[in-house]
Amino acid sequence: MTMYAKDDIRSQLAVAQPTARAIDPATPIKPSQWIAFHDLEPSFVGEAGGRTWVARAANLVIAYSEAKAGEVFSRTGQPDEYAVLLYSDSAPLRITAGGRTAEVVEEAFVAVPPGDSTVEVLADGPVIRLFSTVDDALRATAVNADAYAEPDLRAAPLEPWPDPVGGFRLRVYLLADTPIADGRFGRIFRTTNLMVNFLAEEPGPRDQHKLSPHHHDDFEQISFGVKGRFVHHIRYPWGPDSAQWRPDEHREIGTPSICVIPPPTVHTTQGVGGHQQLLDIFSPPREDFSASGWVLNADDYPAR
Repeated sequence: MTMYAKDDIRSQLAVAQPTARAIDPATPIKPSQWIAFHDLEPSFVGEAGGRTWVARAANLVIAYSEAKAGEVFSRTGQPDEYAVLLYSDSAPLRITAGGRTAEVVEEAFVAVPPGDSTVEVLADGPVIRLFSTVDDALRATAVNADAYAEPDLRAAPLEPWPDPVGGFRLRVYLLADTPIADGRFGRIFRTTNLMVNFLAEEPGPRDQHKLSPHHHDDFEQISFGVKGRFVHHIRYPWGPDSAQWRPDEHREIGTPSICVIPPPTVHTTQGVGGHQQLLDIFSPPREDFSASGWVLNADDYPAR
């Protein structure tokens, strides 16, 4: 089900190749997850008082920190690359990896190579890091780890995309270099194992007459609200077992928060605050977005 408005750029979305995975209609659909970080005890508290919450999805681990100046987030022997996201309220950072150092003081998508790395916080503020679920210890720290005690059999497993051109290295993509533009949906970046869409900040509520219910056959969507308030609308398809049917969800959640939207639910998100911003996250990267030519760092990260 896809019901994009005619003036929604996604109505022109390229059609991805059909999935090779045959999914039994009787396969249970995972429930959605609603994680409002401030409603939960942090996973870690730093020596300076910074708080970090860790949550996960089928193939992704999200670390959200309200960090203090001087804190350092280190990774030793990281098995694969990860990403750091900076939006307008984020803390400025000094990131070191692979023999390179970059100071990032504005909105950006940062790809951090495997191996050892540090993220140093230069002033108080939020820090968002995205990892794959390859690291067992990191995965186990998630506040919602129990939700994946049984894997989501409908979600495609993580198969990394081709290595970046020139090999893995620290890469910084400033959002100011790629402003929101007509003919392109948001600002989309990918690595070998994930994709992020920085959606535009909205100065008012979303038009209730122009929502965009749609579904994904076999991948989750993680909608990360960083500003404002949102209502996530989710409809669960019926399968042959009526005992597994679930009612529609129309729940409001503040920020910072994530909503993990399972496949193949029909969903759309409605900003209801006076000012809001949403980041959409996928793992593995989306083939349809890639085929549409919307990925801004596609020259560095080849498509599968």
